[in-house]
Amino acid sequence: MDLQLNDKTALVTGATAGIGLEIARSLATEGAHVIITGRSQTKLDSAVASIEASGGRSVTGLLADVATADGAAAIANAVKQVDILVNNLGIYESKAFGEIADADWTHLFDVNVMSGVRLSRTYLPGMIERNWGRIIFISSESGIAVPQDMIHYATTKTAQLSISRGLAQLTRGTNVTVNSVMPGPTRSEGIEDFLRSQARDPSAPIKEIEAEFFATARSASILQRMVDAEEVANLVAYLASPRSSATNGAALRAEGGLVNTIA
Repeated sequence: MDLQLNDKTALVTGATAGIGLEIARSLATEGAHVIITGRSQTKLDSAVASIEASGGRSVTGLLADVATADGAAAIANAVKQVDILVNNLGIYESKAFGEIADADWTHLFDVNVMSGVRLSRTYLPGMIERNWGRIIFISSESGIAVPQDMIHYATTKTAQLSISRGLAQLTRGTNVTVNSVMPGPTRSEGIEDFLRSQARDPSAPIKEIEAEFFATARSASILQRMVDAEEVANLVAYLASPRSSATNGAALRAEGGLVNTIA
């Protein structure tokens, strides 16, 4: 299926690894001009080279810390308008509720929530004026199935769902859409360290640790494995395309059936 992205410009935040990288790769190989952000020039260069090697025809790296107001302003100054904004930047950690300091809450909120708020505030008006655009928030199944050891993270992901739905209301009667995607636990950079931190035997083979994780911490999963980042990217690429025109204000799942509800 041709996703009709050849004349579109996309900005994907936090795209030097993991889900963000695969989203950028998918959009670029579909023909979009893709701008990726990151805080390391080395990682940006590596990501650009990787996407180009996959057949991405036009990809640019932009060094900026999207989690800060200054970083968001730098992006707005460098990139005047985009057709597609993917608010992917995000961090997570496992921590007991009583040990989550105010600074931890603030940091996760700045990175996971305010990064998308600032860039959406920058680019949504132009999309509405041009009568076409896509904004996509990469949330998480944790936003509705809250892990007891990641309450601060889950709260930021719930916030993204609310922001996405609220912004969609502002697009009424236009060809602009705002949606969110909820991946489940995804195979990406740093996930092995996270899994080992949860395991009874951190020195066990990673396949055994992953199986233990889904048998205990995520037993509701139907997939019973990590989601591959490419699987999330496929859904995002569709949402970013003109072909998804009837999908607006939605929270779509790519979480392997972990959430045990219909709606």
